[in-house]
Formats: sequence, C-alpha cells, structure tokens
Amino acid sequence: MYAGFSGARESAAASEDDMWAGAFEFLLTTAASWVLMPLLLWAGMRVLRETGNTVLVLVGGLVWAGVSGYFTDDIDRAGGHIPVLALAAFVLLGTALAGADTGRRD
Repeated sequence: MYAGFSGARESAAASEDDMWAGAFEFLLTTAASWVLMPLLLWAGMRVLRETGNTVLVLVGGLVWAGVSGYFTDDIDRAGGHIPVLALAAFVLLGTALAGADTGRRD
C-alpha cells in the first residue's frame, strides 16, 4: 500500500479501465499539502514565539497552493519534486512575509 501521489499512481495502474482510478488519492494528497503547509507555517511561528503571523500564514498558504499546483506534474512522477529554485523563492517570500509589519503593536 502506497500513500500520496504514488498511491494514486498504483490505484490508477491497478484498474486501467476506470478513468477516475486514483483521483481520490490524488485529490486527498493535494488537499493535505494545501492544509498542512499553512499549519506548519503557523506552528513554526508559534514555536519561535512570534506573533502577528497572519500575513505569513495566509499569503504563504496561498502561494504554496499555487506553487504546488503549478508543479503538480513534477511532483506526480516517481522521484519527482518541486524544483529547487521554486522552493528557494518560496522560502525567500516566507522570510519577507515573516518580517511584514501588520500594524499591530504588543
């Protein structure tokens, strides 16, 4: 039993006559990625005791959905991953957003 995109590929390969085989696994994996990244951004900022991270979590989560959606074909192959330059750009954006002033003073 495989999980994630490899599980979707295995399910699709097991039933070649079903056009929708593997679609549930693919959508579940994509949705988990889109939910987990903002959660990880938020949790990381909380662990660092940073406050006012709403901009980072919201914009970072939306950008992650766009980046992972754009590179789905790269991710959805055996050994596939998002290109390093795209990940580096995401990290730089996250760093800039972490320093964004939301106008809130503690």
